[in-house]
Amino acid sequence: MEWLEQPPAVEVEVFEERAGSILQRNDSPDVPFRYGVNPYRGCQHACAYCYARPTHQYLGFGAGTDFDSKIVVKVNAASLLRSAFGRPRWERWPVSFSGVTDPYQPLEANYGLTRACLEVCEEYQNPVAIITKGALVRRDAELLGRIQRRAGAEVYLSIPFADDAMGRSIEPLAAAPSMRFETLRVLSEAGVPTGVALAPIIPGLNDSDIPEILQRAREAGASRAFMILLRLPAEVEGVFRERLEQVYPLRAKRVWSAMLEMRGGKLKEARFGRRMEGSGARWETLRQLFDVQCRRLGFEQRERESEIPRGPRGGRQGLLFPDEADVPDEAETPDEASFNEE
Repeated sequence: MEWLEQPPAVEVEVFEERAGSILQRNDSPDVPFRYGVNPYRGCQHACAYCYARPTHQYLGFGAGTDFDSKIVVKVNAASLLRSAFGRPRWERWPVSFSGVTDPYQPLEANYGLTRACLEVCEEYQNPVAIITKGALVRRDAELLGRIQRRAGAEVYLSIPFADDAMGRSIEPLAAAPSMRFETLRVLSEAGVPTGVALAPIIPGLNDSDIPEILQRAREAGASRAFMILLRLPAEVEGVFRERLEQVYPLRAKRVWSAMLEMRGGKLKEARFGRRMEGSGARWETLRQLFDVQCRRLGFEQRERESEIPRGPRGGRQGLLFPDEADVPDEAETPDEASFNEE
């Protein structure tokens, strides 16, 4: 296996699977895409805050280190996507990679499942959108550029930290933030529309990074931005708490206090429409900071779905935000973005 940076501290177990379907339909009003493709289950990036950790339990694995080290790969992902696109009812709805786990985690260097799916999208001229922390997406810059010209494509790099050391402490096997900013530059130069996701904002830890992240992303060619407040569904709270108190024991109390303040006295918020953002004066201050910096830098903001201009079905505008339509349902398993958090 090839590694762009340091290898993991634990051995990775790979479970090859021939899936029954590959398109997952998202029913959550909080998540701005209708269809997602997840070639992998589990994620080697090992981000302590990953909201998808509890989905691993549906496979009989744990939400902790199992999520990072026991990875399921859907070896027939591309053939399933080709079959789905070939159906008469499919009308080139934008497809997001991925709604749950990262499509450019390290195993993608070996398996190439995401690239194979993108080649199917190019073949069928189907719009795509990608959200990733993986610098490996640079490998597919030329391919994504061709898809953009023929059907529409956009790539968001999730960059919640400005400092490489802090990023490594919370996201130990994701690409360093500096590599992600450079990835934005490579993609932008290839003609791919890019954006930055400040996700998650962890008050008391990385909220002060907002101006620098936006500035560096804009300089790298990003033109869109959104932010999401830290979510701690189910077992994620325990995983994140352990990591935070291990690497930043003096900041932990400040983080928990700020989270309680922004969540109305609780750490978790499972209600649709409220999970991605906070409330109260402190949250509004962060939102204003984000808004001011975005306006100053000329970003197109995509913080709330209701604020997003929706383009024609299969068109180039608003790829992450397709029009409401009676679309065919091909949901596969509970690894969808609408996973019940409580």
